[in-house]
Amino acid sequence: MAEIREIKKVEREKASIHSHISGLGLDEKGKPKFKADGLVGQMEAREAAGIVVQLIKQGKMAGKGVLFVGPSGTGKTALAIAIARELGEDTPFTIMNASEIYSTELKKTEILTQAIRKSLGVRIKQRRTVYEGVVKDMKLKVARSRLNPYAVMPREAQITLATKDDERTLNVGDAIAAQLMKMNIRKGDVIWIDAETGEISRVGRAKGIEGEKTYDVDVVRQVEVPSGQVKKEKDITFTVTLHDLDLNIAAQSISITALFSFFTEREINQDIRKQVDKLVKDMVSKGEAELIPGVLFIDDAHMLDIEAFSFLTKALESDLAPILVLATNRGITKIRGTDIESPHGMPLDLLDRLLIIPTRPYNRDEIKEIIKIRADEIDVKLDEKALELLTKLGVENSLRYSVQLLEPSLVIAQKKGRDVVMPEDVEEASKLFSDTKRSVNYVKEYENLLLK
Repeated sequence: MAEIREIKKVEREKASIHSHISGLGLDEKGKPKFKADGLVGQMEAREAAGIVVQLIKQGKMAGKGVLFVGPSGTGKTALAIAIARELGEDTPFTIMNASEIYSTELKKTEILTQAIRKSLGVRIKQRRTVYEGVVKDMKLKVARSRLNPYAVMPREAQITLATKDDERTLNVGDAIAAQLMKMNIRKGDVIWIDAETGEISRVGRAKGIEGEKTYDVDVVRQVEVPSGQVKKEKDITFTVTLHDLDLNIAAQSISITALFSFFTEREINQDIRKQVDKLVKDMVSKGEAELIPGVLFIDDAHMLDIEAFSFLTKALESDLAPILVLATNRGITKIRGTDIESPHGMPLDLLDRLLIIPTRPYNRDEIKEIIKIRADEIDVKLDEKALELLTKLGVENSLRYSVQLLEPSLVIAQKKGRDVVMPEDVEEASKLFSDTKRSVNYVKEYENLLLK
């Protein structure tokens, strides 16, 4: 029987200004709360986004997309992230800037295709025979490596697994023994071993195992000892993207000598993608998998050119298409690559397929609440007067400017021996870091001295 291994997705997520967003902040009737789930204000836009989420869940967004239109700093990216959060934890969410398609290494269509397939998830369900329990005893037998006589390698192992109701001792070969050594499995660990592939998964550290050493701080989570038989049938569910499957099958189909050039070029053959699509459709038809339409969010969508717009219009009609969410802050402008002016710099045939959601500038109360949320997120303690001053700067200049002053103000406060930001710290930071208006005035003042 063919060996099946779980494909691990590599996350490249870092803390960002939207890391606090957990949803759209709607009540049970779909109406937005003023402040909820990390979002503030934008009541109409959030209600519209909630309707989009319902359409997605009901399967009524096929061939459609969403366009957020509004000035800079009005929460367009935040709303796109909130839509993905509402769809579920394992919903794929891909965020990119339109300018990323202009690469010297890859074709525009290849970059967009990869982004689309990163935004389509496959929830795979399998029922496997496993050995599950807490490790009560383990003996590793080692021998000298055939490749390096100075190193030893595990040859086999004897491991005793126990549950609340059963206990079994297993003899395992070198492949499983090597995993036990590599994962540093020890007594008291709760694990399960796939009876077919030999894959080991550590669940955690068993609670209350007598005689086992415990730590005040431990990175392994505490779990209960399993019940039932050691050997059992277990339902395993995991989610991968179509792009993960593309890479996996591509890596299997190329020779070792071509491996490095493949990942340097990062081009994936269309035959491989057709093979993956057929595999996924077969699994879905058999009930072994479920297709999860994710979200592909393209910011500054006006930077796309006419070829990219044409490609996305066609992609929306595909059977395997994610939810396309675009954002722009442009009004009437030229479509890149043409002399044609159009709303938001987009072709009319694509705009006809989009649900357009406008966002508006934040008012004073909303700006104040957003600054408070962001300060809590990055652990900056604000004096009430400092918060009022930042709010004033946000109203007069921009929300982004006032949020950007939070951390510089904290550094200035710490230099003075305080951990609370005071108004004078904000004023000093504001003098050191110019806002857009002052920057424009500076350019005008020294226009003759600056290069053109």
